[in-house]
Amino acid sequence: MKKIIFTFLVMSSMFSNGQSEEKLPYYEIPDYQEDYTANTVAARMIDGLGFRYYWATEGLRDEDLNFKPSETGRATIGTIEHIYGLSKFIRNSVLSDNKDANKTELSFENMRKQTLLNFKLVSDVLRNTNFQLQDTEVPFWNIINGPIADALWHCGQVVVLRRSSGNPFNSNINLFSGKIKSR
Repeated sequence: MKKIIFTFLVMSSMFSNGQSEEKLPYYEIPDYQEDYTANTVAARMIDGLGFRYYWATEGLRDEDLNFKPSETGRATIGTIEHIYGLSKFIRNSVLSDNKDANKTELSFENMRKQTLLNFKLVSDVLRNTNFQLQDTEVPFWNIINGPIADALWHCGQVVVLRRSSGNPFNSNINLFSGKIKSR
């Protein structure tokens, strides 16, 4: 079991360290599993978060990233940095190896990419291994109502902030199906 997870994590790490021309995950939400297990439901929650984050952050301009709704408010980039930190917390709480230990400042593009890869890695481990939810560093219940729910909340904030800065969310995105609407 540990050998299977380690091999999967090494392969996923190779993907996350690949060429910059690779396609980022969550352009569309992956097809759902036919079976309902604790792991497939948890993986689907992460997939929904990844899809929403992908489209909340797709096409952001410098003026969007620097937009603050008020003098005391947080700029959009600060919210995106917080979501990246939440993605690291989720990844590092679920995985015993292959943690995101980055402490360096990332550009928006690299932060966005790494956030999406963190979500994808966790989802894949939950869905494709014999991972046990009770093996997380903190109770998985707290991961759901803590960083997962918080990241969803903040994705909505990014959507509101980008609309306020004149760059609204793509209206062709169907959040119900997780696909691009046909035109």
